[in-house]
Amino acid sequence: MVAGVETHVESAGTDDDGRQAAGHVRMFGPLTISRDGVVQELAASRKLRALFAYLALAPHPVSRSRLCELLWDVPNDPRGELRWCLSKLRRVIDDPHRQRVVTAGEMVALDLAGWQVDVRDMVAACAAGIEALPPERLHPLARLFVGDFLEGLEIDRSPHFDNWLLAQRRHFRAAHVAILERIVATLPAGDDAALPYLEKWIAVAPFEDRPHIALLAALARRGQIAAGDEHVTATARLFEAEGLDVLPLRAAWRSLRERRAPGPSVAQAETAVHLTAEVRPASGGGTPDLMVAPRASQRASLAVMPFAEEGQTGEVRAGGAGAAGARGGLADGLTHDIITRLAKLRNLFIIARGSVFALAEQGVMPDEAARRLNVDYIATGSVRQSHGRVTISIELVEARTARIVWAEVFDHKLDKAFLVLDEMGNRIVASIANEIEMVERNRAVLLPPNSLDAWSAYHRGLWHMYRFTRSDNEQAQHFFQRAVGLDPTFARAHAGLSFTHWQNAFQHWADRKQEIDRAFETASQSLMADEHNPAAHWAMGRALWLRGRQTDSLAELERAVDLSPNFALGHYALSFVQSQSGDPRAAIRASDHSRHLSPFDPLLFGMLGARAMSHVRLGQFEEAAEWALKAATRPNAHVIILAIAAHCLGLAGRVEEGRAFAAAIHKTLPHYRIDDFLQTFQFPADAAALFRQGAKHVGLG
Repeated sequence: MVAGVETHVESAGTDDDGRQAAGHVRMFGPLTISRDGVVQELAASRKLRALFAYLALAPHPVSRSRLCELLWDVPNDPRGELRWCLSKLRRVIDDPHRQRVVTAGEMVALDLAGWQVDVRDMVAACAAGIEALPPERLHPLARLFVGDFLEGLEIDRSPHFDNWLLAQRRHFRAAHVAILERIVATLPAGDDAALPYLEKWIAVAPFEDRPHIALLAALARRGQIAAGDEHVTATARLFEAEGLDVLPLRAAWRSLRERRAPGPSVAQAETAVHLTAEVRPASGGGTPDLMVAPRASQRASLAVMPFAEEGQTGEVRAGGAGAAGARGGLADGLTHDIITRLAKLRNLFIIARGSVFALAEQGVMPDEAARRLNVDYIATGSVRQSHGRVTISIELVEARTARIVWAEVFDHKLDKAFLVLDEMGNRIVASIANEIEMVERNRAVLLPPNSLDAWSAYHRGLWHMYRFTRSDNEQAQHFFQRAVGLDPTFARAHAGLSFTHWQNAFQHWADRKQEIDRAFETASQSLMADEHNPAAHWAMGRALWLRGRQTDSLAELERAVDLSPNFALGHYALSFVQSQSGDPRAAIRASDHSRHLSPFDPLLFGMLGARAMSHVRLGQFEEAAEWALKAATRPNAHVIILAIAAHCLGLAGRVEEGRAFAAAIHKTLPHYRIDDFLQTFQFPADAAALFRQGAKHVGLG
């Protein structure tokens, strides 16, 4: 097995399967390689150590040219130096009957199967999700942090390696914080064992509110008010020296002193953290009041840090976080554009541009910025222009667990700069929003139903809604109703409720007239809650389509994508309406654009199905059949999508395939016929005639 991230923590001295490890690698602290308990001597070369560390963490073999670019600043013979380093590594890690340094032509990799590597254990834990790890896994992970990642290993004139090293250190520091926080949360109330972890947490993240508040909660539980006062005073001086706001910390301590209620220290700290978010100026000025009632709807929060702008040699120029020099370059422009577009979606709390750029100017690293801003997610990226191309790398991280939620590299020829950046910006914004929504949906499913706030209830509803069954639609409706009951101003929850009524009408799961009216009413409530939310106009557009008001429907859907051009569901809904009685070519363009923005969307089957129906109206039956097949093979495709496939295949002359879909439909709906299909949609007479022709071929006539 080539070095990767599949290992996990068992016990000291064992490999992935519990066997005695063939060797041990420690990268937290100075790099140390040992075999049979004996530390192996490495040649006195920083680049040799850097090469080993990079290959040990690489999930795939790395090219020699990449390694030369990474570590050597145009020496006389970079490949010769690389060969020398590899030969030195072979002497240390190769076994008598097994080569650990694997070379195959241009590619190089390390085979560390059977070795215990501390950093690989940590990477695997982060990938699995630290919040999901049991306590017995957390403590061994915490003990791995005996120092910084590759402590003392900096290399002059190697900007690519320096950037990689800095990113790894940030990532592992955030993982350390997440592990310490999780350990404290899992310890029993009043357990003195939490104090060392709290102190370590504060040492690792001294400028974050959460560990200080957790410690203060523990002190309040013990009645150690004087110790808490001293800690607040000392921490306030530290915060003020860094120009940080100490008001939330003081407010939390004041609340804890007054409450001093029994319960887990972290639970108290969680309450205090939420309370600090509600500090408002007092009505008469002076000391702010602490709003004790928590908010009913707490949207997920995101900070998009200024993208780094790299030159051809990899150096960071103006535009990156902490970069020196004047701002305003391509990277800054892209960052500003992404922040603005995400804000227009109105489904996340987006930190304003001024705040993230101010932190970047202070040289604050992204993980530290996430803690200072107390956000759930943080996005970082870089922009590089070289040889007429632009490459944008981006990473989305769950701040409290250090888990990488999504990462992507976009590369494009820079022939039309503004169009290229606009297209990339669209894809980045849609991807970030979709990935966060998926994480929030999955998290909400795991929460006890009686603990859901409006935000969690909404995402629990989405989870059921996207399963597209009658029973799940009923469950989705229940959770959306709960969300709007907790927060009547939650526009997207009203829109979700409208969607469930729309499904009931569309799928004939309930009284159609009543459900059409309810879809319209709840869409109206969504608009009243927030008329600038694209989801509200999306819901209204679909509701108007149910009422047969196509012109008004298209106007609402156009308004949705005007408000947020990155709103994939808005483009899909335009395609859906146009594919039936509007412009089929416009429907194809809208379908393609919606899939481009959200290639893994839960409604992807609908995007593909709309394209198939458009091809039928254009007389392109073979194309219709191919797109309909793609729609029908989606895992959540419902019976109407199968019906589209059956009819399109019949029109294309692929009768046996079409009859197979018809048989699948009849297993669920034995009496389903073409009239049921046509009653679902709103086709003009000529298009309806085509589908009737296809139905005769496949047994649905």
